[in-house]
Amino acid sequence: MKRWSRALHRDNLHLVGKLVVVCALMFGFGYALVPLYRAICEALGINVLSEVERRDLAKNSQIDSSRWVTVEFDANARGPWDFKPAKNFVKVHPGELVTVNYTFRNRQDRTMAAQAIPSYAPKQSMAHFHKFECFCFNEYTLAPGEEKEWPVVFVVDPKLPKDVTTITLSYTFFEVPGKKLAQAKPAKAGA
Repeated sequence: MKRWSRALHRDNLHLVGKLVVVCALMFGFGYALVPLYRAICEALGINVLSEVERRDLAKNSQIDSSRWVTVEFDANARGPWDFKPAKNFVKVHPGELVTVNYTFRNRQDRTMAAQAIPSYAPKQSMAHFHKFECFCFNEYTLAPGEEKEWPVVFVVDPKLPKDVTTITLSYTFFEVPGKKLAQAKPAKAGA
């Protein structure tokens, strides 16, 4: 009876080992599938993913030159920051790709982490304001006195209702609470 139970135990361990190997192989195959698919598509010249992206870009790049929309930029800082747009407003044709830079400066004598939160007016314009690149997507760390400039790259959708002629894009720049950042070291006397 003991030989039989030892043999059964050994067989069970052998089966579990095979199942672990099969699971690892399945995970590896699933993980490698996307890069493998892209490599095969590029090698064969079909590149389906890029064609879909190009179609979406072409669809979004239709510029409505028959009208203008004024986009106003507002900057609010909650904390010891200098925060402002390079331009107070721009006039754009819907569908036109536009870049506007914002400048940030940490006025504190310590390193700080912060992030910007956007808001839009009128409210219905939010669905028609498409940002491709924005400093509001990330959290940033600025050293004492450090100044940075970051862009907002956007398109106003041509489907924006005709009665909306002005969009206000407002950002509020907040310090991110709870971050443990290195403090600035005081300067030595006579240095």
